[in-house]
Amino acid sequence: MSSSISNIKREKRQMLENYIRDNLSKYKPILTCDSDAIFVMDLDGFFIPLNPSCESIFGYERDQFLKMTYMKVVSLDYLERTLSFFYKALEGQLQNFDCQIIHKNGEILDVNITNYPIIIDDEIAGVYGVAKNITAIKKKRRRLMEEIRQREETYREIVEHSPDAVIIAGKKSILFANDTAVYLFGAREKDDIIGKNALDFLHPAYLEIVQKRIQIVQNGQPVDFIEQKLIRLDGQMVDVEVKSIPTIYQNIPARHIIIRDITEKKRTQKLLLESEKLTVAGQLAAGIAHEIRNPLTAIKGFLQLMEVNNASDHSYIDIINSEMNRIELILSELLILAKPQEFKFEKNCLKTILEHVKALIDTQANLNNTKVIIHYSTEIQEIRCDENQLKQVFINFLKNSIEAMPNGGEIKIVVKQHNDDHIQISFIDQGCGIPSENLERIGQPFFSTKESGTGLGLMISKQIIENHKGKFEISSDTTGTTINVTLPL
Repeated sequence: MSSSISNIKREKRQMLENYIRDNLSKYKPILTCDSDAIFVMDLDGFFIPLNPSCESIFGYERDQFLKMTYMKVVSLDYLERTLSFFYKALEGQLQNFDCQIIHKNGEILDVNITNYPIIIDDEIAGVYGVAKNITAIKKKRRRLMEEIRQREETYREIVEHSPDAVIIAGKKSILFANDTAVYLFGAREKDDIIGKNALDFLHPAYLEIVQKRIQIVQNGQPVDFIEQKLIRLDGQMVDVEVKSIPTIYQNIPARHIIIRDITEKKRTQKLLLESEKLTVAGQLAAGIAHEIRNPLTAIKGFLQLMEVNNASDHSYIDIINSEMNRIELILSELLILAKPQEFKFEKNCLKTILEHVKALIDTQANLNNTKVIIHYSTEIQEIRCDENQLKQVFINFLKNSIEAMPNGGEIKIVVKQHNDDHIQISFIDQGCGIPSENLERIGQPFFSTKESGTGLGLMISKQIIENHKGKFEISSDTTGTTINVTLPL
C-alpha cells in the first residue's frame, strides 16, 4: 500500500516538473527579475525553486533547496499554522499569511506567503508559492508600535499623576478616570466611576449647555474651560472648570475631559473681594469726611457771624444754601455708588447742564490755578438725558483733569455736532497724560492712575454714558488727555 502511495507521489512530482518545464519556462526572464521567492511545492511539501530569489531569501542553493520541505525553513512558532495553510491550499483554497522563516545563517526573517493549488488534468498536483521578505517592514512596524506604546505609557503616567481630574468618556459612559478624578468625585476606586454616564455627576442647571458642548467635541472641535457644578457620589456640590478635547481611546472616538476643582480659588476670590470692599469703603469714608468737612466749616463760620451781628445777611444765607447744596450733591453721589438709582430721562438743554457744571467746579479750579473754558462749535440742541447723572459724569471728568494738572493750566470743553443724530462733548486737559499700557484698563473697577484712586468714578461714568446709548473714548499722550463723549440727540 505504501509503495503504491509513493508511486503516486512520484508521478505527481514528475507531472509538476514536466508542467514547470513545459508551461513556466517561457516566464523565466520575468521570474529571474522578481525580488520575491517564487517556488512550487509537491504534495509532501518539497520545494522546486523557480527563481534566484529563493536562494537569497532562504539562503540555500538550488540543489539544497530541492531536498527540503517548508518544515525545514519555517520557524517552530509558525510551523503549525503554516502546515494548516498548506493543506488548505491542497484542498483548492488560495491562502495568504505572514510567518517567520529561518535563513541558512540562522537569521529570523518575516515573510508574507501566498499559496494556491496547481491543478493538472483536473487534479491538484502541488502548491504554487510566493514568499515576500517583509522583515524591514515588520521591524519598522514593531518599532512604530513600540514608540506608540511608550508614548501611551508616558501619556498615561502624566494623566495618572495630573493635579487635574481627567476622565475619558465615550458617547454615554466613562471609559477611564485618573486618581484625581476618583478623589474629586468622592469615589473609593475607579470602578465606582468607570461605566457610569458623565452627565450623572452634573448639576441639572448645566445640562443644556454641556450637551451642546458634547456635540461640538463629537464634531472634532475642542471646547475651552467653563465653570460648572458637579455632584459628588456623597451628594456634595463642587465648583469646577471643565474643558473637553476630542480623542481616540481604544480605537473608538471619545472625549478627553479635564476637570479642575476651583472651590479654593473661588473662596480666595471672595476673600479678596471682601478685602477690596473694605479698602474702598475706607477710602470713600475718608474722602467723604474731607469733602463734607469743608462746607460744614463754612456753614458753621457764617452762622457764628450771623449770631455775632444778630442779623440775617442775605449774602450769608446764599453761601450757606450753596454749601448745603454741595453737601447734598456729595451725599447723592455716595448713594448712587451704593445703590444706582433709576434713570429719569427728560429733555434738557446741554448748554445749561455744562454751564452749571462749570459753575460748580470753578472754585476748585481757581484754587488749583486752572481755568475751564467751554467752546461751542455748533448750535446746542436739547438732548434726552438724566440731568443729574450727566452732571455727575462731567464733574468727575473735570476733577480728574484738575488733579492731573498740579501746576495749573487750561481745560477745554469743546461741544460739536458729531453727525445728524449725535453730539460730541470733548474734555481736553494739559496734564501729564496716561501711559499707553494703562489706557486699555481705564474704566475697570479698582484700577486708577492716581495713588489713592479706586477707579470707580470712571467706571460709573462709563456706565452712565452707556445707559444713555452713548460712547466713551479716551486718548492721551505727554501733552495731555482727551475724553470724548458722544451722545444721541
